[in-house]
Amino acid sequence: MHLYNFTIQPPTAITQAVVGNFSGARHQEIVVSRGTRLELLRPDPQTGKVSTVIASDIFGSIRSLAAFRLTGGTKDYVILGSDSGRIVILDYDPKTSSFVKVHQETFGKSGARRIVPGQYLATDPKGRAVMIGAMEKAKLVYILNRDAAANLTISSPLEAHKNNAIIHHIIGLDVGFENPTFAALEVDYTESDQDPTGEAFNNAEKLLTYYELDLGLNHVVRKWSEPTDPRANLLVQVPGGQLASSDRYDGPSGVLVCCEDHIIYRHMDAPQHRVPIPRRRHPLEDPDRGLIITSAVMHKMKGAFFFLLQSEEGDLYKVTIEHDEQDVKAVKIKYFDTVPVATSLCILKSGFLFVASEFGNHHFYQFQKLGDDDNEPEFSSTDYPSYGMADPTMALPRAYFKPRPLDNLTAVDELESLDPIIDSKVLNLLPNSDSPQIFTACGRGARSTLRTLRHGLEVEEVVSSDLPGIPNAVWTTKLKEEDEHDSYIILSFVNGTLVLSIGETIEEVQDTGFLSSAPTLAVQQIGQDALLQVHPHGIRHVLSDRRVNEWRVPSGKTIVAATTNKRQVVVALSSAELVYFELDLDGQLNEYQDRKAMGSTVLALSIAEVPEGRQRTPFLAVGCEDQTVRIVSLDPDSTLETISLQALTAPPSAICIADMLDAGINKTQQTTFVNIGLQNGVLLRTVLDPINGQLTDTRTRFLGTRPIKLIRVNIQRNPAILALSSRSWLNYTYQNLMHFTPLIFENLDYAWSFSAELCPEGLIGISGSVLRIFQIPKLGTKLKQDSIPLSYTPRKFITHPQNGFFYLIEGDHRTLGEAAAQQQLEKLRQEGRRIDEEIVNLPPAEFGRPKAPAGTWASNIRIIDPVEGRTLSVIPLDNNECAYSIAVVPFSARDNELHLVVGTAQDTFLAPRSCTSGFLRTYRFTEEGRNIELLHKTETNDVPLALLAFQGRLAAGVGKSLRLYDMGKKKLLRKVENKNFSSAIVTLSTQGSRLIAGDMQESIFYVVYKAPENRLLTFADDTQPRWITAATMVDYNTVVAGDRFGNVFVNRLDSKVSDQVDDDPTGAGILHEKGVLMGAPHKTKMIAHFHVGDIITAIHKVSMIAGGREVLLYTGLHGTIGVLVPFVSKEDVDFISTLEQHMRTQQISLVGRDHLAWRGYYVPVKAVVDGDLCETYARLPANKQSAIAGELDRTVGEVLKKLEQLRVTASGF
Repeated sequence: MHLYNFTIQPPTAITQAVVGNFSGARHQEIVVSRGTRLELLRPDPQTGKVSTVIASDIFGSIRSLAAFRLTGGTKDYVILGSDSGRIVILDYDPKTSSFVKVHQETFGKSGARRIVPGQYLATDPKGRAVMIGAMEKAKLVYILNRDAAANLTISSPLEAHKNNAIIHHIIGLDVGFENPTFAALEVDYTESDQDPTGEAFNNAEKLLTYYELDLGLNHVVRKWSEPTDPRANLLVQVPGGQLASSDRYDGPSGVLVCCEDHIIYRHMDAPQHRVPIPRRRHPLEDPDRGLIITSAVMHKMKGAFFFLLQSEEGDLYKVTIEHDEQDVKAVKIKYFDTVPVATSLCILKSGFLFVASEFGNHHFYQFQKLGDDDNEPEFSSTDYPSYGMADPTMALPRAYFKPRPLDNLTAVDELESLDPIIDSKVLNLLPNSDSPQIFTACGRGARSTLRTLRHGLEVEEVVSSDLPGIPNAVWTTKLKEEDEHDSYIILSFVNGTLVLSIGETIEEVQDTGFLSSAPTLAVQQIGQDALLQVHPHGIRHVLSDRRVNEWRVPSGKTIVAATTNKRQVVVALSSAELVYFELDLDGQLNEYQDRKAMGSTVLALSIAEVPEGRQRTPFLAVGCEDQTVRIVSLDPDSTLETISLQALTAPPSAICIADMLDAGINKTQQTTFVNIGLQNGVLLRTVLDPINGQLTDTRTRFLGTRPIKLIRVNIQRNPAILALSSRSWLNYTYQNLMHFTPLIFENLDYAWSFSAELCPEGLIGISGSVLRIFQIPKLGTKLKQDSIPLSYTPRKFITHPQNGFFYLIEGDHRTLGEAAAQQQLEKLRQEGRRIDEEIVNLPPAEFGRPKAPAGTWASNIRIIDPVEGRTLSVIPLDNNECAYSIAVVPFSARDNELHLVVGTAQDTFLAPRSCTSGFLRTYRFTEEGRNIELLHKTETNDVPLALLAFQGRLAAGVGKSLRLYDMGKKKLLRKVENKNFSSAIVTLSTQGSRLIAGDMQESIFYVVYKAPENRLLTFADDTQPRWITAATMVDYNTVVAGDRFGNVFVNRLDSKVSDQVDDDPTGAGILHEKGVLMGAPHKTKMIAHFHVGDIITAIHKVSMIAGGREVLLYTGLHGTIGVLVPFVSKEDVDFISTLEQHMRTQQISLVGRDHLAWRGYYVPVKAVVDGDLCETYARLPANKQSAIAGELDRTVGEVLKKLEQLRVTASGF
């Protein structure tokens, strides 16, 4: 078994983001790390929309990210710390739109290790040095400079190690042009290690240490080290240093130390200032709980600076420092606004704030004001004795504020993110859809959602209006060549033509020179300022002064097809003749003296746009009824001669020649494609050789059941092609590569591009008798998302086998349920406390819920209709229970009536796992599944983490035991149990009388149920302990599973063993067999293994396209969706794995990680080819492409075609 792995949705979580001028232009960009990918985002300062400029796979994991700029430079570089044991400096090259490695310095072993640097990065604000640190002990400093040719240089590393020290954070100090200095938070554990009583551990000091890089002596000195608050977790750089032009200081320099409940300003030889972090004044807050700052950003403006710090609740605080030159007078803090909890905050000079959310969608806000003149209470260090440092061990009196909706910020854009995907299903539930949808349960807490993902581009409808009849075509046209927008919409009906003018409103016009009594075949703005209309009986050439020149068809013939561009017109007559016209220099249309007889009825014609600086385009494509496409020359020397011919499998219905950029074929200039749509719904795309007119490299794709229509349009100022069949598809260029994606929209009968002031980049289409104007906002996202909000973090969901509803369990730890919260508030009201209703009723989706002590749970069962996209009913769980597992079970004791069983536990503590009692709640369905009613609750002694219907009974993984339950009157009855599992059963799947159980820490167990003896026997297990997160059966003997470290693997049981177990009626043979390696008597064999780089939360065996073969689709925690495709033939395996070996030698990884080592992180990669790596073949330089293709005995086109075919036939993407 060989598999091909590729990603259909890359990870959407952002682990870190930095802002800078990476392209060297005036506007700022944001570089974000998505764990295993690096992306450059460009916000548009006018509209506030954020678009992705480039995204590249790293084939390694990014641990840290920083931006820096050399003194006096105009361009920022990116520094990456990763698991490759190397420091890498990247430069973004706007010409090729790619990241270029400027430096790659090796300093340690690969892998994310404790003492190998890469976890922390800190740069000197003047861009002279960078420090890269490990979690423990090791810190290296590199000096950055430039040589005579102004290229960036990097020194050899200088060590700043400190043994037995754990590092919590590192930051570069702003010291102006003094020696670069770095500050670190460190804890020395030498004494704690040797003291068995734990006394030294409790008294360990957290030190704030300054490391100075002496540029004269070229080494690093520990300059200053002082104990600080033991709960400090984050440092923030404070501006400082002298301005070059004057003696004024930018700021006092030093750091803000963020601790639990406090923020301290520290600097060498300067008094400390301490202020409390204001808390929400919520009646239900847990008073013993501290508050910490999780992310921070500093922004400098002319002569001023401020900080935005974010607490773990999501509240932003604005911190300002009052200073006189280098002396700090006061540190002030006040509440600013509340946004989602972020991993990184970025402030742009254009007045925007980018919030890379820890969970859920990322947000882009615009500053309305800086919160200077509002009446929020401000807390200053001068309000407390000796600036709040009278007794550093004692907490300051608590400061409070009242949260409110956004005031200083407004949201301008949102980047959709699936992170975290906790569970998923792949089903085809939507009506008239031919491919399945992916349903994902995402998010955390009150911002959780259930999302429906559909393959296709999102379409934004601008306007739609009904027409008097059903038109068969639509065009738009300008009046003059230099017009920016279109002036007319032309609609062709069976018996006439309607012309509408585009202005403030759209209305009918009469005196246009167009013939309105006949249908129209083509419309073109021709020459400088003339219009052209082709109708069945002739061609009308309407000049700018409304004079009309008409060419009439010879009697007894009609025009059946036409194609036009700015200077040329070709029409085909019913007598199978071609007539060719060309515009002369006076703006007159001249007919070429000969007519070409084609010998077969012409069905479709196409010529390309006139290339810039040319008189004409030299090629015409003609599709005939005899199932051929001919390329005919329009060159003056050989006019209307046939150059080449391509045979088809069905008569053509449409042809379209278009010049589009596809970097896989040609990096520098556009390639000419001939797109041929057939009457059976198949599209052929061939490349037209611009020199000799030959057709090469044919690719086919099935689009739908109707004959195809093809239209050339412009999307985001690039040429694209709309292909209309029973679905509408768009062929377009995005990030220099060609994509082909369906539109999620009504089926269109015809379409054209549309440009008006309100909608400059739009499209106009007709479906039936409705005229629709629409646009395609996002080209990068191939999955359209529709969300249904949830109350708490989703845990699992299942589908009802008959009605298609979803039953979802959600639950949150340290959260009070609605009923419990109301009860506590009622109690407070009776005690006479005043309750601020505004704070209690703040929407939890934006502000979260107040945190409760550990062991408190809030949980619901939710019934959802995924087709309507709404919640049908919510059943809250009472007495501090939380739901962990769910199953629909047809109990044979009740005539196979379906019941819903939910596994819950009361007063659960997570580590170590304990609960006062677990329960199996049995419900029956009411109102055809729209609601449920509780039948009974069955107590269990541990948390039931996995449930499954099994032979008319319920199989339950309750803690370490596997049990079968049957239906009883008062509760479920335990029939049989197997207690031989080591940690906890987390997944269950079944075929026949076989159960496959996934253990939390011990991989996969094969269990068989022997009914005669009523035994559950484990007969096979794995040789390796694995922390299972998801598993599914591939066939009766094979299982695929994902583990907690980002691996996916396939295990298979020997079929002989399988038959032997099935043939044993009582299971006595298994009972008396000797266990192997302290486990079951038989072991499974690993047949495939691959490191995905994201924790897999669900795996499904599905077919992604109608009639396609089955694939394994998996979803990952960070929002990844990937596919494992089985290879069909031995040739494919050899071909693709040889290609992968060649690609590995190209050193694709931007962080310098060895690809083979990355994909075999924990276990060597086996029988899986990395499709994402193979697909980067399209981005290689042309000489490398042809060298690799030569080694494979193929052409470059054949290699690209094979890769595209593997992706398309498996997933349709």
